[in-house]
Amino acid sequence: MADAAEIFDRLKEDHDKHRALLDRLLETSGDTPEREELFTELTKELKGHAAAEEQALYSTMLRKPPTTDETRHSVAEHHEIDEALNDLAATDMATGAWLTKFKEFDHRYRHHIQEEEEDHFPDFANYLDKEDMAHMEQVFERRKREEKAEAEVTPEKKEDAKE
Repeated sequence: MADAAEIFDRLKEDHDKHRALLDRLLETSGDTPEREELFTELTKELKGHAAAEEQALYSTMLRKPPTTDETRHSVAEHHEIDEALNDLAATDMATGAWLTKFKEFDHRYRHHIQEEEEDHFPDFANYLDKEDMAHMEQVFERRKREEKAEAEVTPEKKEDAKE
């Protein structure tokens, strides 16, 4: 379905931006303003993207029985990503623990978006109709803007960071 490609291309644009932010963060060190700014940008991007993707795409796919398992899997990973971001925010950026956690997060997130792009999106496209596309296009950008603006970067205290 040609129309379905548009929403998936839009999601991939976000994923490409996320990859670039991850790459830039991996080049930083210590508790520097650059690392803090990039991490804030990444956190807001990922939280806004995930919320919009869930409302626009995954809510649609949950109504399609053949894609329910894939959809639930991705939504569960979104929650894991959110928890990992919160843990990173609660960890002192100047420590080696932060970098270790960030590298693990980087690996897990890249795996998640690769799985979406290579496995889930092509499968989902088989089940979308014009009404689905209209809904997704209407919802995604609006929801991403709203969620990104409201996303918290440090919702947990440093003493709550996981070891």
